[in-house]
Amino acid sequence: MAYRFPRMRDVRQRFDTTRVDDIPGTVHRQLQSLCLQNCVSPGQSVAVTAGSRGIANIAVILREAVAALRALGAVPFVVPAMGSHGGGTVEGQLEVLRGLGVTEESVGAPIRATMDTVVVAHTSSGIPVHFDRFAREADHVLIVNRVKPHTRFVGPIESGLHKMMLIGLGKHEGAKVYHGGIMSCSFSEMIHSVAEQVLRSCSVIGGLAILENAVDETALIEAVRPERFAEREPELLKLACRWLPGLPVDNVDLLIVDRIGKNISGVGMDANIVGRKFNDHSATADDVARCLRIMVRSLTPETHGNGTGIGMAEFTTQHCVDQIDPVKTRINCMTSLHPEVAMIPITFPTDAEAVEGALQTIGMIAPQNARVVQIQDTLHLTDTRVSEACFPLVEASDRLEFTSDPYVFPVDSSGRLSDV
Repeated sequence: MAYRFPRMRDVRQRFDTTRVDDIPGTVHRQLQSLCLQNCVSPGQSVAVTAGSRGIANIAVILREAVAALRALGAVPFVVPAMGSHGGGTVEGQLEVLRGLGVTEESVGAPIRATMDTVVVAHTSSGIPVHFDRFAREADHVLIVNRVKPHTRFVGPIESGLHKMMLIGLGKHEGAKVYHGGIMSCSFSEMIHSVAEQVLRSCSVIGGLAILENAVDETALIEAVRPERFAEREPELLKLACRWLPGLPVDNVDLLIVDRIGKNISGVGMDANIVGRKFNDHSATADDVARCLRIMVRSLTPETHGNGTGIGMAEFTTQHCVDQIDPVKTRINCMTSLHPEVAMIPITFPTDAEAVEGALQTIGMIAPQNARVVQIQDTLHLTDTRVSEACFPLVEASDRLEFTSDPYVFPVDSSGRLSDV
């Protein structure tokens, strides 16, 4: 079948690639700056958090944190801290960690997983503060997480150390309570009120904040004292926003995303990057990217069928829909009170038919003249594809370069589009 698709070219983006070269040494030096020997005694247990995101070098960072704690004579162990992810089950959360390379062998410590929580306090407005039972039973807790812009909420604190204390260690029950509370108060109010009680009631000895550059490398590892969480995390968030990557072209008729998944973003694809942070299906004045239509081709293996985020796309394929575990997806999206991102888009048998269908909905623009951008996922944006209508924008940019000559839209005889 002859499709009226635009010609494409491969494009490489140049980003700020500040990075940490010595991960083990940096982790040890940063933890030494907390003077943990003043609060951790030999023989005491320390729970170290491990989340569900695909954080660069996370197994190494956790391993070195464990080693640093053990050097103090402490008895560290790792707890899965990921709210309702993994289908809200112990085995599901352990499976998520294994998919990220986080195992007892790789981190050098036991992994103690439970979905049970303890209510350690109540906020001033009466909201119960849930905390992972094993973490609560530990003598101390070390919070480890990446700091980055949240995909839905806006404020001085978004995703990072605070969110790990709330949603991560709150497990399924806590995540349900806090997301419900956010419907009647602001995200910032919830963050501060719950974090205040966690820091008061649980022995959090510090945090390891991780920032990544635009090419998914570790750019910064910083140890933060618990009493400085509220002061320091907003500063780190501003830095993370500066390092956030973007699409090669801001105004796009059709964005094709090869894969989405929880290891890529909490909503499968980073809404900050695709321009869907404030509205699931259209860009607002506060979004940088403006994508009229989004097509998703598949899920990552590491997401284990969690299709959260598929609902931000307007088009997909049967192959992608067949990969979705409806139970895991439903649990995650209902817990976060964001059911819209579980909704199934218009579905076509093949990539080619999905692209053709999408290009029929972009207005008066002929398909061969459409601005089409194809990306691997929202974590890997160095190498992309753009259509012929975008060629002049690439040529005019000092941060973009072509890495191929123009070629025919790359679908094979079965209608499958090649990956970026």
